[in-house]
Amino acid sequence: MKAFVFPGQGSQYCGMGRDIFETFPAARTMMERANELLGYSITDIMFTGNEEELRQTKYTQPAIFLHSIAVATLIGSKDITMTAGHSLGEYSALCFAGAIGFDDALRIVAKRGDLMQNAGKQNPGTMAAIIGMPDSNLDSLLAEAGQEGIIQAANFNSPGQVVLSGDIAAVKKAVELAPSKGSRMAKELVVSGAFHSPLMKPAEHELSTALDQIDIQPAAIPVCMNAIARPVTSAAEIRKNLILQLTSSVLWTQSIETMIQNGIREFVEIGPQKVLQGLIKRIDKTVTARGVDNAADIQSLV
Repeated sequence: MKAFVFPGQGSQYCGMGRDIFETFPAARTMMERANELLGYSITDIMFTGNEEELRQTKYTQPAIFLHSIAVATLIGSKDITMTAGHSLGEYSALCFAGAIGFDDALRIVAKRGDLMQNAGKQNPGTMAAIIGMPDSNLDSLLAEAGQEGIIQAANFNSPGQVVLSGDIAAVKKAVELAPSKGSRMAKELVVSGAFHSPLMKPAEHELSTALDQIDIQPAAIPVCMNAIARPVTSAAEIRKNLILQLTSSVLWTQSIETMIQNGIREFVEIGPQKVLQGLIKRIDKTVTARGVDNAADIQSLV
């Protein structure tokens, strides 16, 4: 059994999606529609923008969503029995699964990017990757660093790879303490806010209001959702979990394990770069993970 997985923030790169736009008329139509809906040229930012511009959350999120969903649309859903997305990628997964239409999904992704960037200004925070630390030491690291402020695990990416999020002082303290907890690398990330932590709370009400204004249908393909690591098709559950996702941990390891338990043996990463393929291989070496990013990848698959 096969699943599509969709990447989140951090997978963007300069020039992303350009060859797809130039090769496939259907992708060109979709991307031009996105420019129209957003009221600015996201394709200019993707194709010729600089790294700093593309790294702004308000542009990163629609850019990755658009790249991913253009690829998924060109490939189609034949033989796909489940899907999931990492953080932002969950919106790509839901659009692909038929739960949210393209126009609504793009608008809500752009709104989410804006809200998260603004929440980052309102409640300044940061994030850090902790690599190679035994999972059993996480609670004590969070307890000690938590004396400096709010901190929680934002992403459970793979065994021994967790991303922390919270107040700047608390995250810096965690980075300082991590080697004593067995981490082989602890590194603060360049981000515009403490994503997937309580510091994103200011974005919650407005995102909830925006989600109430769009049509969410039952998913035609089950989506294993970040906040609960369980496949969902119900429209009401989808709406609830998207709100929860803002301030909750992304349970990526647990989601992939759930999908494997449900019979998935082949994962295809749809969209920019190869981040999720690497994580999946670390979670379970017995499954297949590959990716579709550019025009050549699409042509070889189709």
